[in-house]
Amino acid sequence: MRLALLALALVAAVPADAQPALIPLPAEMALLGGAPFEMTGATPIRFDATDAEVARIAAMLDALVGPSRGEVTNPPGVPADGPDPRAGVVSLTLAERPDLGAEGYDLEVTARGVEVVAATPAGLFYGVQTLRQLMPPRVEYGAALPRGFEVPAVRIRDRPRFAWRGMMLDVSRHFFGVEDVERVLDLMALHKLNRLHLHLSDDQGWRVSVPSRPRLTSIGGLSAVGGGPGGFYTVADMERIVAYAAERFITVIPEIDLPGHTNAALTSIAEINCDGRARAPYTGTRVGFSSVCVEKEETYAFVEDVVDALAMQVPAEVVHLGGDEVQRLSGEQYAAFMARAQEIVAARGKTFMGWDEIAEADLDLIPGSIVQVWRPQSAERARHVADAVAAGARQVLSPADRVYLDIKYDASTVLGLTWPGLNGVRDAYDWDPGTLVPGVPEAAVLGVEAPLWSETLSTVRDIEFMAFPRLAGVAELGWTPQAERSWTGYRARLGAFGPRWDALGVAFFRSPEVDWHLGGVE
Repeated sequence: MRLALLALALVAAVPADAQPALIPLPAEMALLGGAPFEMTGATPIRFDATDAEVARIAAMLDALVGPSRGEVTNPPGVPADGPDPRAGVVSLTLAERPDLGAEGYDLEVTARGVEVVAATPAGLFYGVQTLRQLMPPRVEYGAALPRGFEVPAVRIRDRPRFAWRGMMLDVSRHFFGVEDVERVLDLMALHKLNRLHLHLSDDQGWRVSVPSRPRLTSIGGLSAVGGGPGGFYTVADMERIVAYAAERFITVIPEIDLPGHTNAALTSIAEINCDGRARAPYTGTRVGFSSVCVEKEETYAFVEDVVDALAMQVPAEVVHLGGDEVQRLSGEQYAAFMARAQEIVAARGKTFMGWDEIAEADLDLIPGSIVQVWRPQSAERARHVADAVAAGARQVLSPADRVYLDIKYDASTVLGLTWPGLNGVRDAYDWDPGTLVPGVPEAAVLGVEAPLWSETLSTVRDIEFMAFPRLAGVAELGWTPQAERSWTGYRARLGAFGPRWDALGVAFFRSPEVDWHLGGVE
């Protein structure tokens, strides 16, 4: 035990520029200093073929390192008195390991082989992502490897700091199709992010099918910022997105923004306007001008239909109902609407979530509700959030002046907005989620989430450019213990990570804050 603890402590003595380019940085890591493991496209992968999830994870690894084989190699068992069954193989093992938690894993690489051990398939998947990042970037090309490669000798024990490590994608201002969302999910999985929050409605467009309200998509789904064609997800589309995410251990969190940011709904359904008249489509970028009619019972029937549709299509325990930037209602009207809305969510067995305005309202939040903190902090806002937490709420942190991915990196950034200032790569990384809101203990922090609003974004390349490299830093905020993080170490690892994103074809921003290793992909 003493030797193991000593080995794990060695990571602190490793110079920042000598650490493997792992993002997020593991909680505990020792560079063993021995010979590396020689891996080729023919290296066997050992796993329990009777476990479908483990077999799928093995197949993903096999597709990465041996796509020419077309199948997973799972060597037959070796007698207990025979040679070491781990010699020369990559072993993926589920074990009774409560110390690793729901998402943790152990990873050991030596000259004789690789072993990944976890208590759950999610932990095994994350261990494989770390193993992937230990491999040279050229494995990401997705073609048969002409030669083998070395995996450095390491011992890692790893588990996340926070349970919620997410990204929000606004598909309302501009619509992004299923394949674009799948691309985002693939890049999230590489960095162990586990929540994709889809902002499915706003003034400019309605993006999810509600079978009992077809006009929401036949009318509200046909507009976008700047007059583009819009679009929406059918029930089958949502099922595909949810399934693709689940294969990568990512939970989809659906959001319908209410009672404001609702012009697309008001265009589609006349009855939820106070005057009973449908609104004209809106393709600009102003906020705060729209609201459903909170005095009409037709509005609450509409909310019930929408939440029913979300509950049917998305199995997540959480339904997000927005609640932000409502300028057309009094405080009393807003609180009364949100009180009924949260009860509608709870009646479907779901957890209510909203932006941090719900903490300011004269509203008794149902215990366990989630407040998404987004506005730059003031003493008054912090007090409201702390009071909500004291009454049983939890928080997800998305401070706009740190992790809003639609904010410009610097003054020269062509895309993006500037209303909270500029968000450079260091700004997004160099803060502590455990201490952001005074009076809120770290135990009440579910995690972090980086929103990407799409007023200025219209392609998946735009998404990649604004998300990376900042989203990688958010992933590390959510995973790595605060004591193990430093800007100096992260900056060095980030620079070395560039060739992997290049191999993956990611259109990331080459921030001048980072010394990028872009001389070619090894």
